[in-house]
Amino acid sequence: MATHSNDPNAREGSQGSEGIPAPEGPANLIDTDYVIGQDNIASSKFGIDFDLHGKVFTVSSLVILFFVIITLALQDQVSPIFDAIFGALTGNLSWFFLLAANIFVVLSVALIFTPLGKVRIGGAHATPDFSYAGWFAMLFAAGMGIGLMFYGVSEPLTHFGTAMDGISVGEDGVRTDWSPLGAAAGDTEGAISLGMAATIFHWGLHPWGIYAVVALALALFSYNKGLPLTMRSIFYPILGERVWGWPGHVIDILAVFATLFGLATSLGLGASQASAGLGYLFGVPDTNTTMVLLIMGITIVALGSVMLGVDKGVQRLSQINMVLAFLLLAFVVAVGPTLLIATGFFENLAAYVVNLPALSNPFGREDANFSQGWTAFYWAWWISWSPFVGMFIARVSRGRSVREFLIAVLLVPSVVSVLWMTAFGGTAIDQFVTDGFEGVTEAALEIQLFEMLGQLPLTAITSFVGIVLVMVFFITSSDSGSLVIDSITAGGKIDAPKPQRVFWCLIEGAIAIALLLGGGLTALQTAVITTGLPFTLVLLAACYAIVKGLMSEPRG
Repeated sequence: MATHSNDPNAREGSQGSEGIPAPEGPANLIDTDYVIGQDNIASSKFGIDFDLHGKVFTVSSLVILFFVIITLALQDQVSPIFDAIFGALTGNLSWFFLLAANIFVVLSVALIFTPLGKVRIGGAHATPDFSYAGWFAMLFAAGMGIGLMFYGVSEPLTHFGTAMDGISVGEDGVRTDWSPLGAAAGDTEGAISLGMAATIFHWGLHPWGIYAVVALALALFSYNKGLPLTMRSIFYPILGERVWGWPGHVIDILAVFATLFGLATSLGLGASQASAGLGYLFGVPDTNTTMVLLIMGITIVALGSVMLGVDKGVQRLSQINMVLAFLLLAFVVAVGPTLLIATGFFENLAAYVVNLPALSNPFGREDANFSQGWTAFYWAWWISWSPFVGMFIARVSRGRSVREFLIAVLLVPSVVSVLWMTAFGGTAIDQFVTDGFEGVTEAALEIQLFEMLGQLPLTAITSFVGIVLVMVFFITSSDSGSLVIDSITAGGKIDAPKPQRVFWCLIEGAIAIALLLGGGLTALQTAVITTGLPFTLVLLAACYAIVKGLMSEPRG
């Protein structure tokens, strides 16, 4: 028998007892005897309620603890192993990451134009849980808001510089430069065009295609098919009932591992940028103590947001994020090289379209350093984050049609990314080319944003807004990540007791602090990238599952 009723009135009861709202209106539920949460251990100790999937929670916790101890205790021995694995993945398998990402984009775009795009997430009569404004804000903040703060200035400037320097070849005849494609030696306009195209390539359709595949698969099999909101549900068309056993446990444990350590690493990186900004602006010592205090502060605020839930916590913080980000973007456009940014937006978009086939080509690349060290690295990174971002997008996208969902997830953040990179990266490049200012190019990565803002009016105010944005973006990542991990370790329930969310939120902060003090962030970041390989296989399986699942759904 199926786990849910098609009765719209059963929605509230279903959510209370099984953790997933029943489909509203016609939907093709999967006929399984599995009940969401049936393998959970539910109890109350010392007045604290918990409802956990025993095997997934226990193994995940032990693996995380083991990894932290090994990374800290044997750092010198473990780091070379991680580096070797990272080199092997981005070097030997770069073609695989590039090819897979192309498949995800092609599938996502194709579904928009097929009749399958009419299927509604959550049943034919489902209505959206969030307004467009709230939905867009959460999509953007969860996906890569912090990345734009961290790389918005540095990446366009880096690609511009390497393109200007031209091609260099070693004694073995292999290129040693890091320029994208064929470079643009000595050609300022050509180097700007190529550098911006390469940057947009890394922050446009491809990463959002990766997120869209995971999010759509999870949303479809949870809200339309009645399965738990966990990664294992994607594999039901392939594994059948075996997905409730150890094959499914392993998939969910990998998802917890990737999500938690990705978030912990990002908390550390965000703290380093915020600490550097505070040092630049107020002279606060840029030390481990400052970064630990920042992580503790971010965790405490995230804790409050997690307690409030998605509606009151995550959504409100995401909207604050979007307002602050828009104000900072508008300021840079207004007081920076306004005409250059306005025309550059369309020129960069055109350069992206022209160079897209060459940049996305997985075979026979001569620009190995760029395609392996940049693109393959990014794709593995986005894929390792996809369980977290995809599951969060799935949670907030109920009630949208597949076509509406894909257009929003693919195009809206991509356009914003183009505008952001054009404004911030374009301003930094203009400061270098026109004014001869080399402060940004010579600054450390985490300080480049503040060096660029330092050449504009109201530096103190804009730099402070930048610091706040970095911290608030990480708060939203932390609390939405806690909600996702809690859902996985609660057997797919989305209404598990709040103390569990608090536990994961605290664990994220504690791991970030431990690894920061132990110097393990670099090795950890490499380890997180390696999770991209198994999850690439998961995503390719998801492509098959999405098509098969959508074909069985009513199209209203």
